[in-house]
Amino acid sequence: LLARCLDSVYPVTQDLEVLVVDNCSADGSAEMVRRRFPRVQLIANRENLGFARASNQGIRQSRGQYILLLNSDTEVYPGALDVLVRFMDEHPRAGGCGPMLLNPDGSLQPSCHPMLTPERELWRLLFLDRLFRRATYAQERWNPDIPHPVDVIKGACFLLRRSALDQVGLLDETYFMYTEEMDLCYRLLEAGWQLWWVPQAAVLHRGEASSRQMAEAMYVQLYRSKVQFHRKFGGGWRAARFKGLLQVAYWPRLAVAIPGGLVSPALAAQAHTYRRLLAELPRM
Repeated sequence: LLARCLDSVYPVTQDLEVLVVDNCSADGSAEMVRRRFPRVQLIANRENLGFARASNQGIRQSRGQYILLLNSDTEVYPGALDVLVRFMDEHPRAGGCGPMLLNPDGSLQPSCHPMLTPERELWRLLFLDRLFRRATYAQERWNPDIPHPVDVIKGACFLLRRSALDQVGLLDETYFMYTEEMDLCYRLLEAGWQLWWVPQAAVLHRGEASSRQMAEAMYVQLYRSKVQFHRKFGGGWRAARFKGLLQVAYWPRLAVAIPGGLVSPALAAQAHTYRRLLAELPRM
């Protein structure tokens, strides 16, 4: 996946620097980069430092006016980076922007969303977004030729202005994985910067290729990071309210998944994940 990503970047980045931060992978990725992409600046960590710390390593070593966070399971379509950079040049109050993300089958992938609140999370988990959009954006209805202001940009492909980062700081390294880009977006918006979805730029994203290797642990980690976000920006009371609403949503899910797991291995796996989440939630 990383090789495909770098192959898609290099034809259009002859004058840009490319940095790869390898978080102690065991599949030969670092060796592949050294062999096939000698121009890449490789940072090979001896342990998995998490997404935020690793990304900050690359940001600190980079020199450009703009910094692109790009997941290894992406492929950049021709011209996409030029479109994003040109948009930032033309919109000096834009602290960051993101492209239209596409699934491997060419369908639209959600690439931005409203800022997380406890109520929006409950709304989403109760599937009420199907009746009225509150926790997600109706991106499929947006004009694909017009950029759109948004609250949060997905970190799979996120172009950032260095001067904005100089003002609000880098990714919060207390997050191990997930929600760190939402934390950054929150700080950018609070500081008066704008965030934009720019659909004229397209990037393929296979999605969760790394976290899928440890699906249950990463599912719990996702909510640990969300609780951390609410505690950081709303205090202990908001974090407690968020955890309470998660219990409202997940106890019924567990009650359905347990009997269903007797006939469906997939539901049995879900029941195990929900049980673990509910057990660990009070300690988050």
